[in-house]
Amino acid sequence: MQIPNIMLHQSPELKLSLEKSMEAEHAKRSLAFFDLETTGLGHACEIVQLAAVSGCNSINLYTVPRCRMQSRAAKVTGFRVRRHRLFLNRQPVLTNSLKDVVLSFMAFLRMLGRPILIGHNIRRFDCPVLLRALDELDLRVEFQSIITGCLDTLPLARDICKDNGYKSFRQENLVRELLGVDYDAHNALEDVRSLQALYWALQPTSQLISRHFFTLETIVKPKHPVSNPVAADLYPEIVPSVLST
Repeated sequence: MQIPNIMLHQSPELKLSLEKSMEAEHAKRSLAFFDLETTGLGHACEIVQLAAVSGCNSINLYTVPRCRMQSRAAKVTGFRVRRHRLFLNRQPVLTNSLKDVVLSFMAFLRMLGRPILIGHNIRRFDCPVLLRALDELDLRVEFQSIITGCLDTLPLARDICKDNGYKSFRQENLVRELLGVDYDAHNALEDVRSLQALYWALQPTSQLISRHFFTLETIVKPKHPVSNPVAADLYPEIVPSVLST
């Protein structure tokens, strides 16, 4: 016997009930906003900085990458590596091993009780980079068990603001348009703090949240370096030269 698809044949009352259930589920879930700064945009780039925030709680960690910083990415982010030490705007920063960074991030997420992981352009960039690190450390399955799923604010904002006439949906542009402030973009901690404020300003509905919600199992490993226009939402200053090479 074929089971009918309730989503295709729902009454208005049932639809309203489902929407309220989704809103209640979203309301009781913790939200964790995260961002990575990396050595560049290519498929083999590595994590340099990982930051996350949830309400007043935050985490900000650095690690020395094993590959070279792309010169233009270094110019945009301010990161340099000299003699196995990491510098940010010419100042040395305290670093940890990649494993310690990832484990600390996981401990932060556990504290929140299976949060929804939110970021800007994370489906195309941050999540694949994070997954490579998790696979390397054999932590993917454990990591997936401590989050509910992920939400990408780039397509979410495009959906919400599609009629506003914005020329760019880069996070710093959205923050400027909707919150009226400028901030230190390409610093992961400042990115997540501003993204948290931006998210609440966007006021996404449960339907939009459901539309742009995804799980890490759906992330497909890229076969080539970044070669799509969404990369411009990360380092717009360096994309032309990266794509040309």
